[in-house]
Amino acid sequence: MTNDWTYCDGNGKLTGRISRRNFLAGTSATLLAAALGSSALAQVLVSEQPKTQNTLVVIFLRGGADGLNWVVPYFESGYYAARPSLSIPAPNSAGGDKARAFDLDGKFGLHPSFGALRDRIGEGEVAFVHACGSGDRTRSHFEAMSLMERGLFREESGNWQGWLGAYLKAVPRSDAAVRAVAIGSLMPDSLTGSSALALSSLQDLHIDSQDTDQISALRKSYADARGDRMGDAGSRLFQALDRLKDLNAKTYRPGGNAKYPVSDLGEGLRQVAMLIKARVGLEVACLDRGSWDTHVSQGSTTGWFADNVQDVADSLEAFRRDLGSGMENVTVVVQTEFGRRVQENVVLGTDHGRGSVMMVMGGGVRGGMVHGAWPGLGKEDLDEVGDLRVVNDYRNVLGEILTKRFGLRHANQVFHDLDYRTLEVLA
Repeated sequence: MTNDWTYCDGNGKLTGRISRRNFLAGTSATLLAAALGSSALAQVLVSEQPKTQNTLVVIFLRGGADGLNWVVPYFESGYYAARPSLSIPAPNSAGGDKARAFDLDGKFGLHPSFGALRDRIGEGEVAFVHACGSGDRTRSHFEAMSLMERGLFREESGNWQGWLGAYLKAVPRSDAAVRAVAIGSLMPDSLTGSSALALSSLQDLHIDSQDTDQISALRKSYADARGDRMGDAGSRLFQALDRLKDLNAKTYRPGGNAKYPVSDLGEGLRQVAMLIKARVGLEVACLDRGSWDTHVSQGSTTGWFADNVQDVADSLEAFRRDLGSGMENVTVVVQTEFGRRVQENVVLGTDHGRGSVMMVMGGGVRGGMVHGAWPGLGKEDLDEVGDLRVVNDYRNVLGEILTKRFGLRHANQVFHDLDYRTLEVLA
């Protein structure tokens, strides 16, 4: 049976008749705007209770992380010749574990500060792709980051949609209250074209209104309209709010005795873990970790770069422990805009280069190894200015993740000019 309601025409008179469905549809935005105020929830897509699904966590190392000291090609004599002060000793070198790389596959080793994830790597949960990147040759942070966030290999005019925004549009869903977030004060370009939220903290997801009577009335109006699409959607929004309220950041206790580092990345991943556990439909989370522009005093097994690497490793290990078996439904990808010059400079740093490393961690990963082609570090192998050549298109890694784990039909739906070739990073 249809219930007919009268409504105000805006001039103090009652007019016409309107169905309860249309009344709720017409007033929900106004009531929610009043209730939510300026909180981030004003942007949330109201939808049904989500089922268990996969979550993609994208960590961008901004500044150009040195892939050669992260995933060390210790079999290459040219690496040690080019970096007499900054190179990482091979796994069979003298000294303890903190003074040398730990072995991956007999050719590549990992920086010792990555040791927090050593067991995860040995268990096959972490994989790497070396000599990867875009076709950018400007070596400009801005240009290189812009290309990657838009899913391009080379610059082309008119494409300002982010690759994640394109994915979210290509694989629509209606069962997520909070489908995509960026943890931080700014929305990354990769999410351009989506309805993602930018959150500094989960405390942004709250109702600002102090009028508890108004909130109670709004909640009741949705409950009374059970069976109506808008009524059910409104009720689900409040259910999502209740679940988030239970996960208060100040009282939250991570699972698995996880201890997150006191850092922006550590805290960001803690917030992501909380959202995943709240089951609000989180599918994409973006985080940044800056300070990788190591032109001076980069350090070797200790120092600036080593401290950065340790923060990434410790944060990811805490995240893994916190989620426990839930990590099977999570894929983490770590990327950077470009690598560093092979040759160290006179102030014991490295300048902007080209090829670097991508890392993938989580469910379905074929880990414990380096995937993709390797160009070599001989003089004839490097590019025209002495950089590690890019021989693995970064979009093949992202495309493989989206097609194998996230339901994208084909990588070219997001990366239009990509000659897609799987690197077999995922099973």
